[in-house]
Amino acid sequence: MKKVKIITIILAIIVLTMVGFIGVYTQKQNRMENALKDYAYTMSLDGARTVRLAVNTETETVVKDADGNEVENGSELTDEEITQNGYTKEETKINKDEDLNQENYNKSKKVIEERLKDIGANEYVIKLDESTGDIIVELPENEATDSIISNVATTGKFEIIDSETKDVLMTNEDIKLANVMYGSDSTTTTTAGTTVYLNLEFTKEGSEKLKQISETYHKEAEDTNTTENTTTEETADTEETTTKEITMQIDGETIMSTSFDETIENGTLQLSIGSGTTDTDTLQDYVSQASSMAVILDDGNLPIEYTVEENEYILSDITQNQLNILAYVILAIAIIGLIILIFRFKTTGLLSAISYIGMVALYVLLIRYTNVEISLEGILGIVLTLVLNYALIYKLLVELKEGKTTKQEIKETMTKTYVEFFAKIIPVAIAIIFFCFMDWMPISSFGMVMFWGIVLIFLYNYIVTNTLLKIKLNENANQ
Repeated sequence: MKKVKIITIILAIIVLTMVGFIGVYTQKQNRMENALKDYAYTMSLDGARTVRLAVNTETETVVKDADGNEVENGSELTDEEITQNGYTKEETKINKDEDLNQENYNKSKKVIEERLKDIGANEYVIKLDESTGDIIVELPENEATDSIISNVATTGKFEIIDSETKDVLMTNEDIKLANVMYGSDSTTTTTAGTTVYLNLEFTKEGSEKLKQISETYHKEAEDTNTTENTTTEETADTEETTTKEITMQIDGETIMSTSFDETIENGTLQLSIGSGTTDTDTLQDYVSQASSMAVILDDGNLPIEYTVEENEYILSDITQNQLNILAYVILAIAIIGLIILIFRFKTTGLLSAISYIGMVALYVLLIRYTNVEISLEGILGIVLTLVLNYALIYKLLVELKEGKTTKQEIKETMTKTYVEFFAKIIPVAIAIIFFCFMDWMPISSFGMVMFWGIVLIFLYNYIVTNTLLKIKLNENANQ
């Protein structure tokens, strides 16, 4: 019966090893693909998307009337229409010369960096070319990269304007906080689903402006009596609604035009994005739109307009061949260590070696599915985890070899070994937890790899390695 248990555990380890090191392949479109999740690598190993945001040096055509005011939709007028109306056409720089200074360059870099943090970019490098004002951003290549680039390159100029006169009523300076909120629209008979809102909280001065605007641009109704002087038609009272509207814009693009049902006194404005929905994909699209706008508005606008001039993927200096060589060296050292276990401790050494292989297989699967990004420092963490696991097993086998003849002695020896081993690495574990929360990706990667490694060392060996050794040692032990 005990041999059956050992064989069962070994077979389970073999299956785990095959899955961890070889994979699970399924047929997809006439080819076999590994169904396991790929490893996630940092830019130091996987390369990076490099984007150059260049200061926009282009000009734009502006049409002005006789009083020098800009004509709305002037770019759509023909030269003949401009002449007939007495308008003039001017070429102006998108970025004024007086705005191209070191202060605005640094401010632009700071705004972009804040956007990257708020977006949740795990790793990035941002550099400023102080001579030209160009900003270089390096990002990991993944499915979110294009969206991140779009957000950081957006100028983010927010304006609330009078829909008729085009007077600017509020700007980015009036916004205190922008975030995303959710609400559930439902009645007793129907459920409209979840509605996504862009929530804008304004500064003290901005709140006063919003209050005045909501009072001025308020929906009003006036009664008009219309009387027809005929004998066949009766007098009719009709109600006409007159509305004075404001328009909200980001970089000249209209978000919405509206008026207010009531005066807003709390300094908060909630804008619904889309309509209420129960469809997960549609809801996610609304959340993505609202989140993008919230990040742009919350961090302020760029004082200078930039254009994306370079957008290319650059490979890492560390090649796949070099990584393979490193993996082979680690594998060779591990094999030598396991052979030493087998020669010195015989059967218990063999069982421990098999258990060690299973632990490594489970470890690589854990790294895949806990979204740990592997860096060079992370690889060092993997090596240290394997060394710690080997040290624990070796210490356990040495202690068990010292003439333990009863089941109670074997149990006590195992417990004592675990307590002594993990007591010694408590300071290391505390440092590793601290590393996990650091913003610097290389150290964070090292911390996360080591954290999951130590957790696995304890749980796996306590459950699997101990079980194998107890079954074997208890065969000859006295009661």
